Amino acid sequence: MNQKMLFDNSKIFKVPLKSSNQLVAGNTLALVSIFLFAAGFPAAEVLLDVWHPITLMFVRLLLAVSTLVVLWAFIEGLSSVLKAPWLKGIKIGLLGFGLGTNLLLFAQWFTDPITVALLATLIPISATILEVWDGRRKLNSRFILGLSASIIGGFIAVSENISIDLGWGVLMALGSGFCFMWASDKSVTRLSELSSIARSSVTFTGAAVFTTISFAVFFTLGLIEIPTMLSSGQFLSLIIYSVIAMAISQVFFIAAIDKVGIAITSLHLNFSPFYVMIILFVLGGVWDLRAVVGASIVAFGVWLAQVK
Repeated sequence: MNQKMLFDNSKIFKVPLKSSNQLVAGNTLALVSIFLFAAGFPAAEVLLDVWHPITLMFVRLLLAVSTLVVLWAFIEGLSSVLKAPWLKGIKIGLLGFGLGTNLLLFAQWFTDPITVALLATLIPISATILEVWDGRRKLNSRFILGLSASIIGGFIAVSENISIDLGWGVLMALGSGFCFMWASDKSVTRLSELSSIARSSVTFTGAAVFTTISFAVFFTLGLIEIPTMLSSGQFLSLIIYSVIAMAISQVFFIAAIDKVGIAITSLHLNFSPFYVMIILFVLGGVWDLRAVVGASIVAFGVWLAQVK
């Protein structure tokens, strides 16, 4: 039986896969990735009470990159880290994740979180455009309906009070989503010789460079400060936000793209509101039927988009 690796070239995490199981593997990886990603939202709520968004993103990326590089070296050896195409990866991360992160922060500044959340449901459109543009995907009625269902489901899940604040913030939010999808896609297509953890490491390093420059400018101008003390709860939230919801989540996300492509993987993003609700419910929050309905529609869309 052929062995295909969950983390590509890594010598561990091997699972036996038949080609017929490619969709199952890819969708499972995407599900895990987005659940871990969703865990970052409650953590961010705690941290933003004491951190400026730019400071938080700066520290988050430093912790994420540090974790990824250490794990990469441990799994594949230091020689793999040293021989990697760092410059190519940093360019992708700089233009994609770095620019996208900053656009997202300014989008929230110019609009409001509700508008940004609503616009985020459109991210699968950007991912689909990337695949269609270079001929990797031919659109058919089932995929288009599945894509539409995913967007509608995500919209329902986040639209308790529908209010879109039009303006520059909208363009920034849409641009941010495209940047994230472009960088994730190019992490796979242009760094095909690397494992998922290696791809995530080199591209997030580029994002860290961009964010470090942003932080340095704001800090020099005296516009932001670094908190001197963190409570145990805040420290735990920082680890969840940086290591679990960013570093580990991205490794699974890239692995999913490698299996099923950026378009299908991106459909799972609209499960995020449902996963956040589940996490908050476990922590004592309320059950949100709207999020359940939205997730059900998203699930139908993910299935329909892959039906042959």
